[in-house]
Amino acid sequence: MDVPRKKKDPSLLLGVGLDNKDGHKRITEGDNFCLVGGSEETHDRMTETAIKFNEKLSRRGKKLGDLSPEEFRDLMQEASE
Repeated sequence: MDVPRKKKDPSLLLGVGLDNKDGHKRITEGDNFCLVGGSEETHDRMTETAIKFNEKLSRRGKKLGDLSPEEFRDLMQEASE
């Protein structure tokens, strides 16, 4: 008998920083996001924004894939301020 597997939400925030000049490879993964590249400052900013976004998403009791484009835009704008 097959055991049913819990389905993961296929939605994912992907952040790509393109301003890396020090050769350091930066990769950060978390709930709902994967961030790659960027300078230390850029990568830190992307990480902070993704964490704030997740906190706001959680407060709304929704999953990333549940958001309308307008809700996504609003949450991302709030998280990046």
